Amino acid sequence: MRFSKAFIYTKKEAPSEATLPSHKYLIRGCYIQSVGAGLYNFLPLGKRVLDKIRNVAKEELDKAGCLEVDLAFVTPLELWEQSGRVQKYGKELLKFRDRKDNSFVLGPTHEEMMVNLVKSYVNSYKQLPINLYQIKTKFRDEIRPRFGLLRGREFLMKDGYSFHSSTEDMKREFDLMEKTYSNIFRRLGLDFRIVEADSGAIGGSGSKEFMVLANSGEDTLVICTNCDYGANIEAAKRAKRKAPLVANEEEAVSMTFGKFHTPEVKTIEQLSEFFHINPFYTLKIVAKKAIFEDGSSKVVLFGVRGSDDLQEVKALNAIDGAIDLEEVSEEELKEAGFEPGFIGPKDLPKDAILIVDKELENERLIIAGANEKDYHYVGLNLNDLDLEYKDLVEVKEGDICPKCGGVLKFSKGIEVGHIFQLGTRYSEPLDAKFLDENGKLKPFIMGTYGIGISRLVAAIVEQHHDSKGIIWTKESAPFEVEIIISNIKKEEENKAGFEIYEELIKEGIEVLIDDRKERFGFKMSDFELIGIPYGIIVGKKIKDGIVEIVDRKTLNKEEVKLQDVVEKIKGYLDR
Repeated sequence: MRFSKAFIYTKKEAPSEATLPSHKYLIRGCYIQSVGAGLYNFLPLGKRVLDKIRNVAKEELDKAGCLEVDLAFVTPLELWEQSGRVQKYGKELLKFRDRKDNSFVLGPTHEEMMVNLVKSYVNSYKQLPINLYQIKTKFRDEIRPRFGLLRGREFLMKDGYSFHSSTEDMKREFDLMEKTYSNIFRRLGLDFRIVEADSGAIGGSGSKEFMVLANSGEDTLVICTNCDYGANIEAAKRAKRKAPLVANEEEAVSMTFGKFHTPEVKTIEQLSEFFHINPFYTLKIVAKKAIFEDGSSKVVLFGVRGSDDLQEVKALNAIDGAIDLEEVSEEELKEAGFEPGFIGPKDLPKDAILIVDKELENERLIIAGANEKDYHYVGLNLNDLDLEYKDLVEVKEGDICPKCGGVLKFSKGIEVGHIFQLGTRYSEPLDAKFLDENGKLKPFIMGTYGIGISRLVAAIVEQHHDSKGIIWTKESAPFEVEIIISNIKKEEENKAGFEIYEELIKEGIEVLIDDRKERFGFKMSDFELIGIPYGIIVGKKIKDGIVEIVDRKTLNKEEVKLQDVVEKIKGYLDR
């Protein structure tokens, strides 16, 4: 491709709303164009990168035995109503009616459509397992689209769905997809971690995320410094914390049970100071308003140690049927029969919902609110109360790994893939069944597997860039080599540049030649911004039969004889 004939118009400045390197460089390098909030056109360079990533994914998926389909982008709303996901997605689900007043949605994901497809053709265990996938545009009406391709409303996604006759076989496919996804991301040159995750609106019994490690990532990852344990902060676990040993605390926690007058002592900090005790021995009650699928709401209580924080995604998952948690005012608490600042697990209203973190199970000596203004209980034995326990705490740096006992630390990541063990989450409500070996009807056991194809374009840049521009990995680059003719007006340079160009094309190497009538410095700036892995500089030294190969990653230059340059490039590209 000749630069002079290519649709490449670089910019010196990025738009003011672009804050991340990927957003800035992809716009400046003429890879994408913004056409609205969270909406982008892919220009010729960007489309080449997008296709490269798509092809890597397709090659690995096909190798794993997956079968590609292409489902309708527009999905009947009725299927979403049957699966019960309309409320869970809320306003992110873009709904509309056609001229015949039929209701549809623009698909953000296609579980319902794929189940509807498979149930029409597959009716026996003999036809299972099957894994169908597509690489298709999706739409999610994000409330705050930002960060360019990382948080857009319209995006290209690979979504796959497997159908099985048993949970064991679904888990086998789940493991296969984990390996397949790892192959895809390794081929793309990414440094990533596989972490335990929350299943969110997709549902299912378990899921894993593939996180590209990058300081600009929105997700907080909890990673063990000693083993391969990793989890999104929303799903991270830790080994149970041990009680701190401080002299005053031993006396404080040995107090016999009783109700103490604690005037205006409403916070954990005040409570700890009042009793001269570590917050570890106190119970913190966090009140939230749970919003349910039918639109109703209710005040719910969550109990964690005073030294811990509530993880809100865990809290949401702990309430059956809840689709969101909102803040609750003191007035709402009083209306529900609670005393703000003094709420505890004992003497609650009969219809109160309280869930306590499981690390507090069997706790015998605790200080907690007495559900009476200006009073707390001391020496409270939680075993005397009928409480529900679930994992609620947010893991902190320095906590202990639940797998090996190592120390946990935080890292930032960009989610580029997510795989789920769905079970019968969709097959049951959509009445998708097959006949098993005994002739009995059973719902399909399912898995679902997604990759953000367009998001990967940005994720690669976030992990591979410098102060000058993008540094594409070999498998993702729009071209493998760029030839920079220093002065197109000089016949010797021009002739040598195009001879190299033709030879590289014959070798099947994708090459861009900068034949513009521009200054050499301007051309080099564009080379550094666009980020093609290798450049060949044809300049003044051509009179001595010498060109330079520049490595975009290091910007190191190597002088090479003209007759050796093609073989040298082939070596760099492992050809």
